Amino acid sequence: MMYEIFESRALHTAIIALLAVPLAFVITLAKPGLGGIIAVGLLVLLVAFLFPLTGLYLIVISMLLGPEYELGGQSLGGGAQFARGLTLRLDDFLLLLVGCAWLAKIALVHQGGQYLQSPLNKAIAYYLGISIAATLIGILVGRVRPFAGSFFLLKYYEYFFLYFMTLNLVTDEKQIKQLVTVSLATCFLVSLYAIYQMANGERASAPFEGKEGEPNTLGGYLVFMLSIVTGLLMTPGASRNRAFHFLLLLLGFIALQATLSRSSFLAAAVVLAVFTGYISRRRPLLLTLIILGLMAAPVWAPKSVRDRVMYTFTQPAIEGEQFRIGVVKVDTSTTDRLRSWGQAVEAWKSSPLWGLGVTGGPFMDAMYPKLLADTGILGLVTFGFLMWSVYRLARSALGEIDDPYFQGIIAGFLLGFVGMLVHGIGANTFIIVRIMEPFWLYAALIAKVVYLRSKKPVGKKERPSPPMFNRRSSRLGSLPA
Repeated sequence: MMYEIFESRALHTAIIALLAVPLAFVITLAKPGLGGIIAVGLLVLLVAFLFPLTGLYLIVISMLLGPEYELGGQSLGGGAQFARGLTLRLDDFLLLLVGCAWLAKIALVHQGGQYLQSPLNKAIAYYLGISIAATLIGILVGRVRPFAGSFFLLKYYEYFFLYFMTLNLVTDEKQIKQLVTVSLATCFLVSLYAIYQMANGERASAPFEGKEGEPNTLGGYLVFMLSIVTGLLMTPGASRNRAFHFLLLLLGFIALQATLSRSSFLAAAVVLAVFTGYISRRRPLLLTLIILGLMAAPVWAPKSVRDRVMYTFTQPAIEGEQFRIGVVKVDTSTTDRLRSWGQAVEAWKSSPLWGLGVTGGPFMDAMYPKLLADTGILGLVTFGFLMWSVYRLARSALGEIDDPYFQGIIAGFLLGFVGMLVHGIGANTFIIVRIMEPFWLYAALIAKVVYLRSKKPVGKKERPSPPMFNRRSSRLGSLPA
């Protein structure tokens, strides 16, 4: 045992010494700005190699608080999909650095020694496989530019790598609770920033999102995180810091209103309806208060929120620019979204089985028609299977885990899961990295707590691991599906 510890420390020391010489050489020759970036990047790589969980904490903090840089749009050759430009953010680079350090440490030190296989591996593999195959076919027939398709595939699905990395790096329940605390603290800071924007008369969006921002992205993130907080508060014994959680719920609710995102409002309303149905028999007094609060919404809701919701149906008539659904007329923004659904269906007809490939179809702010246009029927089916697998994992975990804290996290995740499905009607929710990184982080934490609880000893015997979990050899070819 002592020999293994000595050997591990010796290897760490040797690696640091080997990295120090070329690092000093590069910094000396490079320009000051570039040298600083290289130094910071290698420092993060080194920290992530020596302390992988610290790198994971940095990723969680940077999910919403990391700056971003937008590359060119049409000049990159991506067509309509690249019209808004390719955005790279700090957490993209952190995920790359921490992931490389994690894989390198497994290869060199053999710590952990194995890759954990989760219940979602098969569903993720099917969904990724169809997306990659559809994009390759699109490249072959000339519908997708190779650079654009490849880059967006990496951007869209990098959170799956975060899922696998979290699942393997976390080793105990204490680390799970620490990661949850860091993510809630990040949400607290983001909510304060959104309220600051609202006080300055601006429409709230996530920090460092450029001049225009994406309020819909912040709205989806807040709906999910507030669902987690709600799950902790509604589960008896789950919240050990109720004052902080109530404050976060209040600030997050105000920040959500400041986004003026109608898709997020709709998602929040459905989450509230599900929550109301859940507590209807257990807490009739709370149910009554919620109903009264909703009835009084026209009184307490800010004027900007009321105007934003009502504008959907009260926009002045513009001939030929607004759809009518029966006697109801909707605004031009909603009309554009409805038209994009029709465009997606028309595009899908040219390749109904596997679609046009990622970036091959028209750009639209709606998840399901975009998924249909990009990956066809096969993509829609595999996405549905993935969502069902996520729900099944969380639902079974809620019945198996008896710890109040984790029950609260799982219940909140289920609420947020419903909210994200609804949010996808008016946004590309499941390919927006700033929403999906927290979503898949919590999915990994739930899968991990199920695994840890299944391995706890019962008396003198150890309970066997459930069939949904198994381990593979740590050979380099045995990466997660």
